[in-house]
Amino acid sequence: MCGARRHVNLGEGDLAAKGQKSATAKPAKAAAKAQGAVLSNREKPEAHGRYPADLATMEAFYREMLLIRRFEEKAGQLYGLGLIGGFCHLYIGQEAVAVGLQSALDPKRDSVITGYRDHGHMLAYGIDPNVIMAELTGRAAGISRGKGGSMHMFSVEHKFYGGHGIVGAQVALGNGLAFAHKYRDDGGVCLAYFGDGAANQGQVYESFNMAELWKLPIVFVIENNQYAMGTSVNRASAEDQLYRRGESFRIPGVQVNGMDVLEVRDAAEKALAWVRSGKGPVLLELKTYRYRGHSMSDPAKYRSREEVQAVREKSDPIEGLKADLLKAGASEDALKAIDQEIRKIVSVAADFAESAPEPDLPELYTDVLVENY
Repeated sequence: MCGARRHVNLGEGDLAAKGQKSATAKPAKAAAKAQGAVLSNREKPEAHGRYPADLATMEAFYREMLLIRRFEEKAGQLYGLGLIGGFCHLYIGQEAVAVGLQSALDPKRDSVITGYRDHGHMLAYGIDPNVIMAELTGRAAGISRGKGGSMHMFSVEHKFYGGHGIVGAQVALGNGLAFAHKYRDDGGVCLAYFGDGAANQGQVYESFNMAELWKLPIVFVIENNQYAMGTSVNRASAEDQLYRRGESFRIPGVQVNGMDVLEVRDAAEKALAWVRSGKGPVLLELKTYRYRGHSMSDPAKYRSREEVQAVREKSDPIEGLKADLLKAGASEDALKAIDQEIRKIVSVAADFAESAPEPDLPELYTDVLVENY
């Protein structure tokens, strides 16, 4: 009967075959285990710890993370007022990743590329908050002349190459940037960010293969904020230890606490030393957490308020560094003064973004195609 379960009697020959299969299974498992040991014992970047930052360096990290936090909070307010249109993906909670990694880069030669959650990365690379906020509000003074918005920011001058709305597309483009660094022999490294959701895209693995074959100077950074668009990484990924995703391409992987800016910075130092020495790419998985929804239109009902609050209380990157600063001798008054200064910078950026003129209508037709190839 179709669909019915059948009871099968095993004969002596079948039992013998089954026994033979069991006998051969043990050596196969042992071989697989040995192969796993080979994979895990491959050479990797030096083990990281916490970066030995002095008081001035920690204050600089604190200032940069606080700028991203206050900027994003203001961007959320402007979105709610209808002054920012389209999509808007905030970076609140993930500040230690961009600041820790990009503080280790050489802005004169290293390039950065990321997805559509890009405001924090631009701020961490020293780009003017005024032109970033103006881009969010669609003004001509914006870094993409008001035509890119939140997801499509770009600055050749700062070697920041976007800002990309297609999930995972920036990884292949990052390979291209790394190839250019190697071809020109300029000593530069590309930092290519993508998320835990994008880690399941096919083009990511094509990029891994090419990067390792050609020993490209690239650091692949998975910002694992646990939920991609709205599904837990544990439910969406068969291998949820994402730092292992490069193993079949012989790319060493390192897992990092992305809520600790000093640990991130130290891991960045080790990874960059590996790549600059000509050994090829490194994959960093930064375990982090976003406090807001995937975008401003996401109510984030797939997780509880208690979960988010627990992360804020136990692992907030800014509060964690603040505790380190106080232990190192910084005063509460000095840290409050930094916060007041940052709030003023963000307020000025918001005023600039609201008052700057919109692009002229003829701008609709400029920069659509590149005419010189």
